[in-house]
Amino acid sequence: MTEDDLRYPIGRFEYSGLASEEQRRSSIDAIAETPARLRDAVRGLSDAQLDTPYRDGGWTVRQVAHHVPDSHLNAFARFKLTLTEEQPTIKPYDEARWAELSDVRDTPVDVSLALLDALHQRWVLLLRSLRGDDWTRAYVHPEFGKTYTLDHALGDYAWHGRHHVAQITSLRRRNGW
Repeated sequence: MTEDDLRYPIGRFEYSGLASEEQRRSSIDAIAETPARLRDAVRGLSDAQLDTPYRDGGWTVRQVAHHVPDSHLNAFARFKLTLTEEQPTIKPYDEARWAELSDVRDTPVDVSLALLDALHQRWVLLLRSLRGDDWTRAYVHPEFGKTYTLDHALGDYAWHGRHHVAQITSLRRRNGW
């Protein structure tokens, strides 16, 4: 197994262009399922297991479990900004530094799982309300110097949840947990 396989167990995200309504529904369903899938992925893990990196040089399971709601909070805000402003420039954040903060070390994973549950309830309600041209609304990501449509972002964040759950579940399989 290569380092890239461990880092990207479901492969890298690829945006193939404007999605169909069926593809959007599937992506929204994936986002709706992320909290339960993450909860299942970490269920029953000891503190030592939570503090195990999913790959050499990678984040610990605990860091991954806290990262998903951190990232998706930012995504939710980006969607709302994009729906209420004309092509806003979003505020990037340093996810690696966020993963080193004391709340990630000291907060029980269950707190972030509860946050993810509530956040995704709101986010999915918003996503299911979007129609037609809403998906072509866009934001500017200054860190990458790119403009992202909500359609692109939807696919990316559907992938993002599956990606991090797979990092944890593949570690569990490799270690026989």
